[in-house]
Amino acid sequence: MALKILVADDHDVVRKGVLSILQSRPDWQVCYEASNGVEAVEGVKRFSPDITILDISMPEMDGIQAAFEIAHQNLNTRVLIFTMHYSKTLVQAVRKTGASGYVLKSNAAYELIRAIETLMQGDQFFDNGREPSPARYEKPSRKPLLL
Repeated sequence: MALKILVADDHDVVRKGVLSILQSRPDWQVCYEASNGVEAVEGVKRFSPDITILDISMPEMDGIQAAFEIAHQNLNTRVLIFTMHYSKTLVQAVRKTGASGYVLKSNAAYELIRAIETLMQGDQFFDNGREPSPARYEKPSRKPLLL
């Protein structure tokens, strides 16, 4: 059975970028895209995603409020906050909402897949605010065979 993911971000280009990253996993399916927190909460109720990715800065209801609302209503999804902002105070606020993780947009290419896998194992994933080393994610290159 496919892992169902809801993606909420008010910028279409960011949502498409996240979709592009998630497409590397054929066993994962984006079940809904939302452009604000109200749509995200309604989407969680309607589609019951396994993972909900929420941007913090969205109109109508921000990601912090949406994460709190999802937890308050006991909606069965693991929330991953996705933002361009990092501060220890913000991480503490995210933890208080009941969200299971926090990933910086600047690290998404390296950390988003790993964060989702971590959440699906029942653990939490909180980005430390540093850029990851791309070398630890790259496959070793193979030298061409010389004939």
